[in-house]
Amino acid sequence: MSEDKSSYDDLLKRARKKLPEEISHHERFQVPSVDSFVEGNTTIFRNFSEIVDTINRDSDRFLKYLLRELGTAGEIEESGRAIFKGKLGSKKIEEKIENFVERYVLCTECGKPDTRLVKEDRITILQCDACGAHRPLRGKKKKVQAVEDKDIREGEVYELLIQDIGREGDGMARKGKYTIYIPGTTKGESVKARINHVTGTLAFGTLVGKGSN
Repeated sequence: MSEDKSSYDDLLKRARKKLPEEISHHERFQVPSVDSFVEGNTTIFRNFSEIVDTINRDSDRFLKYLLRELGTAGEIEESGRAIFKGKLGSKKIEEKIENFVERYVLCTECGKPDTRLVKEDRITILQCDACGAHRPLRGKKKKVQAVEDKDIREGEVYELLIQDIGREGDGMARKGKYTIYIPGTTKGESVKARINHVTGTLAFGTLVGKGSN
């Protein structure tokens, strides 16, 4: 029994020697560097198709993303090159490509690029074939512009534009629904004024300095 086991162990060792060495780690997914040059008022992206093949994504979708992010127009030639309007540096293009790869290619769980985009109930899913993970791709949240505070408060200083002159010779400015009277000012100038009194939609202020414009 021991001789059989010894023979089995020897055979196993010989077999293992013939196997290729195990790769202990996966090489980092590398996208080719952008090969581009400026010609007149356009940017020629020579290896566009090569990068599309590397990231394994639809060329039209990829182009639309780049055009949107770069704020320009462009098209794909039959040769596989992409033509962008305007003078764009390769570093700027590469930055947008890196963002695309991170969002639409790499799996957030295992970090591999073995993914594909699938549609489920109108939602695009990034499905990883390597580890089985999946995540929905939601649109970027639109930045909500801060709503200007149209109220004015007594004691506060505001920068205002004098738009007219009142009957008493005081400058008149407007902010939201308020008409503000500021003595010692002239039409067309930008001023800083402290609000002394507010009544209804009328306010009265004191000149404290010149505005930034």
